[in-house]
This record gives sequence, C-alpha cells and structure tokens, in this order.
Amino acid sequence: MLSAIDTGVSVTKLDDDKLNKVVADSRRAREQGDKGYREKALKMYPHICGRCCREFDRSNLQELTVHHRDHDHDNNPADGSNWELLCIYCHDNEHQRQLEAHQGNTGTGGTKGDAATFNPFAGLKSKLK
Repeated sequence: MLSAIDTGVSVTKLDDDKLNKVVADSRRAREQGDKGYREKALKMYPHICGRCCREFDRSNLQELTVHHRDHDHDNNPADGSNWELLCIYCHDNEHQRQLEAHQGNTGTGGTKGDAATFNPFAGLKSKLK
C-alpha cells in the first residue's frame, strides 16, 4: 500500500478533499430534504399564507414558504401536522417573534410593566362647558 509520502500527495490535501466531499454531500442531502417537505406541503395545503391570507399562484409561489410550527426543521411528519404555509414576510415575522420571546421581550401577554398614568383628556369635560 502506498503512503501519502510515496505518492507525493500531502495528507492535508487528502483530508481537505474528504472534508469538502462530506460537506457537499451534507448540503445536497439537506437541499433534497427541504425540497421534499416543501413539495409535499405545497401539494397538501392551498397556496394561501396561513397568517395574512395572501393567495399565491405560479408566478409568485417562490414567496410562499413552509414554516415548522415547533421550529424543528428535522420534524417533518408525513401528515404535515408540523407545517404551515406562510409568505416570506409572515414567516420572517414569526421567527422574529420567537426570537424576541426567547430574549424576554414579549411585548404583550408577558409580565406587566409600569402602567401609563398620564391622561390627555383629564379636565376635558370642564373645558367643554
């Protein structure tokens, strides 16, 4: 058996080639998986955004995305129970809301902050008389 030194090829070159192949294979598998569940979801559900109800046709279907309800992109049940179709804007908004919730910036429904005490209409009744 010839070693890397005997053939004149460096060991790092072989390692780099092997690593590049593994990364390329992984990306290809991921893209194929993404296409698989996207195609299934597009066949399964009407081409309407689940949030804003915008309708999509062949000309703008690329703007309709598959959102994973539990945010786990590896959870792709065949019945589509973890998917919903969202337009790119609603999809971005959903992920931004999720990010803010993890950071504690809930906005509504979270812990109560200081209540507003200023009343711009105080004394209005007496001024109108």
